[in-house]
Amino acid sequence: MNFEISGKLIEIYKEQKVSERFTKREFILEVPDNNFTQLLKFQLVQDKTDLINPYKIGETVNVHFNIKGSKWKDSYFVNLDAWRISRKGATSENSQKSNQSDFIPPSPPEFTDYGNVPPPSEDDMPF
Repeated sequence: MNFEISGKLIEIYKEQKVSERFTKREFILEVPDNNFTQLLKFQLVQDKTDLINPYKIGETVNVHFNIKGSKWKDSYFVNLDAWRISRKGATSENSQKSNQSDFIPPSPPEFTDYGNVPPPSEDDMPF
């Protein structure tokens, strides 16, 4: 499932090495929604973690993303996996200049190597 949304970048987190084979970086986008403002957390995974580097907090950006759902033990999780970021109003020529293209990547394989997951913390969340 491929989606696109625009919003103001309000937080950029450091890269996290979750396991030997899985790296992610999260950022928060503020999106107006009628009378309420939505704060959406996206993640960039593996070789996409640097896509956020050219952008600064406060900038309005377009984010192309996939919705990923998974189950861990008895809990269900939804991730918004960003795979392309551009400045609001940027033309495709400008996007190509910043090493981004219109290529829609295939969905990454489901992470199933739970053998290296650290022991559960107090809240028993997998991340």
